[in-house]
Amino acid sequence: MRIDTNAMLAMRCPECGKMGFNNLSRFSFSRGKAFHVTCSCGATKLIVSTKNRTIYWLQVPCVVCETKHLLEVSGKSLWSGVVTCLSCQETDLELGYIGPESKIGEMNYSYEQELEALVKEFGCDSYFHNSKIMYEVLNCLHGIAECGGLYCQCGNYKIEVDIFPDRLELQCKNCDSINIIYAETEEDLKVIQQVEIIELARHGFKCLDSLSNTGKHKKARRKRSKT
Repeated sequence: MRIDTNAMLAMRCPECGKMGFNNLSRFSFSRGKAFHVTCSCGATKLIVSTKNRTIYWLQVPCVVCETKHLLEVSGKSLWSGVVTCLSCQETDLELGYIGPESKIGEMNYSYEQELEALVKEFGCDSYFHNSKIMYEVLNCLHGIAECGGLYCQCGNYKIEVDIFPDRLELQCKNCDSINIIYAETEEDLKVIQQVEIIELARHGFKCLDSLSNTGKHKKARRKRSKT
């Protein structure tokens, strides 16, 4: 019987939001001493401790609750070759995964393929005003949602997304709030790259775009997008 001694952590940093992959070895964990997994920015992504290597305690920083969730995982499960999901205990939001490198890599590749397929489904060159920008904006939005930063003031985290040639329209079905994200220009991309949280206003309307500080331009741009 083959016993795995290595696993990979796939998790977005709770501080900078960057997706990172960290190799974990069961021999790295000392009994009674906490093991810290850090991001390249210096922030702590995960704290692992064990007394007997039979039970592991995982402290997972949560971007939703702004605290650490304490998860108990058996050593048998952690090194079994299956993927362990790290979730927020309040919202069930998936915060990260631990598992074999091959399976974690497949999950990340599958996500990238889904985004590419989504763009191609609409006909990259003919449907979107700028397919490259749209792809990058979708990627950023997915990252924000993964970190728990996409939600409505009414408490709903299941935000629906409608895709148009020049923009994304986010809608909360609980209170009918709407948030528009434009995806045409490099400036539009820079705006969402600097955003960590997208909060829909309860029963309201918001617009996230590079012209959001100029009411006249924003109004004209929204009118054009509906033609």
